[in-house]
Amino acid sequence: MQITYGEKTTLPFGLYDDLSSYRHEVFVGLLGWDLDTPEGIEQDQFDRQDTVYVVARTDEGNINGCARLLPTTKPYLLGEVFPELLNGLTPPSSPEVWELSRFAAVDVSAAPTSTRGQLSSPIAVSLLKNALQTAASYGAKHIITVSPIGIERLLRHAGFRAHRAGPPTVIGGHPLFACWIDIELSDLSL
Repeated sequence: MQITYGEKTTLPFGLYDDLSSYRHEVFVGLLGWDLDTPEGIEQDQFDRQDTVYVVARTDEGNINGCARLLPTTKPYLLGEVFPELLNGLTPPSSPEVWELSRFAAVDVSAAPTSTRGQLSSPIAVSLLKNALQTAASYGAKHIITVSPIGIERLLRHAGFRAHRAGPPTVIGGHPLFACWIDIELSDLSL
């Protein structure tokens, strides 16, 4: 597995376009999210010049995982779209807190398997560790994320230091929760 990270303008040529297509395949095609996006592309208002992407690729160059990192000092998904997941608390705004969103570890070019199995795959754990290391390189000490409730099992099983920021809430028919993940670099050996 190859990991690449950076802002849209620093990613290798064509990778951002491939990432947008991959995200559409996963989030719209596979997971059935009802997103207002152009056909075949998944991007939103949080895909800005300062957004940091972490992209996992197979040895053949196919994307098999991604994560999006946003500083909480500017608008971000949890703060703008899902603040109710914080149970009345003010959304964080600090250079030491970054948001992790659009996390996926699915090889859409491989034979079909259960999406649930992909979330606990070694790719998912490695990608998450790389995303946390990347966020730390930008000054983050904590990650906040909007996640399906099943992500708690992945985090616990893989030994991440994580806890709920509020109780789960059903949104669009899916139980979601806001989750804090502490970045402990000593725990992130790859």
